[in-house]
Amino acid sequence: MRIALPGMWALLGTLLAGAAVAEEHEHAVIRTLILPEQPEAAPQCIYVKGQVVTVLRFEQDVAPLRARLVGGEGRFEPMGVVGRKVVLEPRRDLSPEEGFSLLVTLSDDREVPFLLRPPGRREHGSADQQLNVYKDRDGYEAMASALLDSEKENKALRVENERFRKEEVSEDHALAALLTTEAEAQTPFKGVERFSGKDDGAKLEGTVYRGKGKAAVVFRVKNLHAVRSWSMKSVRLVGVADARERALAVRSSASVLEPGMSGVIGLVVDGSAFLEGGTLTALRLELYRQDGLLQAFVQLDPALLGE
Repeated sequence: MRIALPGMWALLGTLLAGAAVAEEHEHAVIRTLILPEQPEAAPQCIYVKGQVVTVLRFEQDVAPLRARLVGGEGRFEPMGVVGRKVVLEPRRDLSPEEGFSLLVTLSDDREVPFLLRPPGRREHGSADQQLNVYKDRDGYEAMASALLDSEKENKALRVENERFRKEEVSEDHALAALLTTEAEAQTPFKGVERFSGKDDGAKLEGTVYRGKGKAAVVFRVKNLHAVRSWSMKSVRLVGVADARERALAVRSSASVLEPGMSGVIGLVVDGSAFLEGGTLTALRLELYRQDGLLQAFVQLDPALLGE
């Protein structure tokens, strides 16, 4: 649906029900799995996502005729087994309560069970794109792969800690925090337009704000789903003309909304984000939910910066 609002901004789409758009930039998720010593141990989880390929890479060949996906007929593309690799691709996202068993038989006749699950509340809501599976945790390749996992995790933590440090002293993040508590009277912003919409998963109400040298948007979200939690996966701010991603300040009142719960997301955009080659340009603000689908988007006009 498209809604045109008068004046200096336009709400291009709110809650794109039935026309969800996948987020453009996904980060590859590569993990190391060590098989349990006891064959009867509980199966390890593999996180899969609709139309995203997941590859399991083993140390030894897989028996192609003995690999089985239990109960996934029609839900997955035909499973591929090539040498030491097993390739999976769900045709659509699994619902939160779904899980499918994958049984893989190795060349030494060991049968290894896995449980295929949706990412759910997993960090970033990302599917596994490659899993390196090892039997011996003390083997060279297993140790090297686990070390690489640790290095990536440490790097991500350092980046996140640096981001938190900068946010602690950021004026824009302080303003966004005030907006999430609905204390707009303590900010320099003035609400100029309200919008609302809903789909089968969430109801959204929002406000666009004008400020001196800054603009802001507040989303008020209520989770309407009976069993599935709702969370914000990411927010992107890009130029309408150039699609270059810009920085913005984001704060939310809750990281996860359980069924029936409501929350507030406050976003502040500095005036410098509207500049492209010395000229002011319109921006597009995109809100993605936990499964990577576009929940809403708003076009912001430079006139929102005020005088």
